[in-house]
Amino acid sequence: MNDTTAEQSHDRPDKSYALIEQQGYDSTTVEQIAERAEVSPSTVFRYFPTKEDIVVTDEYDEYDESLLAELAARPAGEPWTDSVRYVIREAVRLALTERPETTRLRARLMLEVPAVRARMRETLTGTGRTLAETVAGRTGLDPRSLEVRVHVMSLIGGLLEATLYWAEHGHREDYADLADRAIDVIEHGPPAGKS
Repeated sequence: MNDTTAEQSHDRPDKSYALIEQQGYDSTTVEQIAERAEVSPSTVFRYFPTKEDIVVTDEYDEYDESLLAELAARPAGEPWTDSVRYVIREAVRLALTERPETTRLRARLMLEVPAVRARMRETLTGTGRTLAETVAGRTGLDPRSLEVRVHVMSLIGGLLEATLYWAEHGHREDYADLADRAIDVIEHGPPAGKS
């Protein structure tokens, strides 16, 4: 990728999200996104195989690796859920500090557009495999074991549901607190119902 294309690629999320915000997801074509980013449609498809990937992939996804490294580096004696809470709060803080409108738009699109939600779930499966390696490193368990896979995908599913809940309720609640609540449910089960 040349310097111009690299710069345009860096600007792509803002330009794409602004266009989607203006026109709506379904009304925005890849050709329009390419034109706004000053690249060809084939260049867009080289980096993003589907239109949904433009929404579910952004520059903060490169931080996944560093967040996983940070999770692996948490103190060995720290309870696993405390480590996860710390790293999730960091990720939420970063997203809401650096690009709050983009974070809200992505959550809303996951809620409103079934194809975006499906692609996000598919993408998170890969994230789950990577997280399983981190869990295995901390626990000594096999990352392919049923227990590790269930734990990791429960965590990812819970965080996805917290994101959808946040969008359903107009982003009024604190996103980090919702993630904490999701982790609580995974750790302890749902609260006791009223008798």
